[in-house]
Amino acid sequence: MNKDLVAIFEYLEREKGIKRDIIINAIEEALRVAARKSIKGLINISVKVDSKSGNIEVFAQKEVVEKVTIPEEEISLEEAQALNPNVEISDWVDIEATPEDFGRIAAQTARQVIAQKLRSAERDVIYEEYRHRINEIISGSVKRVVRGATLIVDLGKVEAILPDRFYPKTERYNVGERVQALLYEVRDTESGGAEVVLSRSHPEFVRQLFLQEVPELEDETVHIERIVRDAGYRTKIAVSSSDFKVDPVGACVGVRGTRVKNVIHELNNEKIDILPFSADKVQFLENALAPIEIKKISLSEDESTISIVVEDESYPIVLGKHGMNIRLCGQLIGIELNVQRMSEYQTTMNIQRAQLALMDDPSLDETLKIEGMSSLIIDSLISAGYDTPRKVLRASPSELASIPEISTDMIDKILEDVRQKRL
Repeated sequence: MNKDLVAIFEYLEREKGIKRDIIINAIEEALRVAARKSIKGLINISVKVDSKSGNIEVFAQKEVVEKVTIPEEEISLEEAQALNPNVEISDWVDIEATPEDFGRIAAQTARQVIAQKLRSAERDVIYEEYRHRINEIISGSVKRVVRGATLIVDLGKVEAILPDRFYPKTERYNVGERVQALLYEVRDTESGGAEVVLSRSHPEFVRQLFLQEVPELEDETVHIERIVRDAGYRTKIAVSSSDFKVDPVGACVGVRGTRVKNVIHELNNEKIDILPFSADKVQFLENALAPIEIKKISLSEDESTISIVVEDESYPIVLGKHGMNIRLCGQLIGIELNVQRMSEYQTTMNIQRAQLALMDDPSLDETLKIEGMSSLIIDSLISAGYDTPRKVLRASPSELASIPEISTDMIDKILEDVRQKRL
């Protein structure tokens, strides 16, 4: 036990930064309590631990008297002077009172105290060194894997945890492998210690990676306004610039894509979309879906939903795998998105127009008027026989397209205008 204690003292001083006298004082206090329970009758019990040898001694105080009547509390002058020649009657002397089985008790108590002090010291180290580093990227090596796929990461003085829900399902790690991660939080544990929690799936991890690669972000010429992520698969970043001369997207991409490639490499080839930020939700959505052209777009009155129509061949791209792309776009803009194929939209519109054309509404048979449309176009429609709203509603887009002055875009506007007025 003695050699083990000394080795523990040296280890705690060297590796954990815990001073030897702090550990010794804590052990002595704990052993004092243990000694009082195991030694009956003696008073003023004290314990001394030798810091160099690790020897443990238990002492009890006895009063020097001429005649001993209470052996547990008194000692004769003759016996006391054998220990210390200078003692006199009524003095108190320390008598060694180490129990025979105290070595076992001492060993168990010392282990408990050391474990407690170690937890406390590690907690202090963790709070002092890591609490102010929240959202920084730190690196360590995988020490072991526990509870399924949760990683224990060795950071040097302390160990951190990287829960399996905090890194992409596409990533796999082996013991000894180096790993970079975001310092997500420092939290208390049930045992009275503290632990560092890491994350590789949080969007902030991507933000910090870009901060390392893009000087314009560091000097705040370029700003990351929004960032959303489906970890392991796709990240979308909206950026802006405080200097009109600096292209925020180009700054983040880098020459020949060098900057963004470094981030993609760290994310194990996760796709990253970088786009210009806009406070206008419709413009922001167009930026997010570029180069896909949105054929129809409408914003709900409460601005909580945007509905769009795209060409049939663009529909799968807009949605993305399992709807990921449109979902991330909605999260990025902060709005619910509805997307529809052009063929479905046209079918719906044809049905609505056919139903409107059957309505018993006298205004449908009045002379055709379309606000915002040039008189030349209206005259062309009337000349072609479409002189009332009802006749326009009954016409198919292909029939209207046969009129020379009418383009495809005009047809959509004409039909939409007539339909909206009658809804």
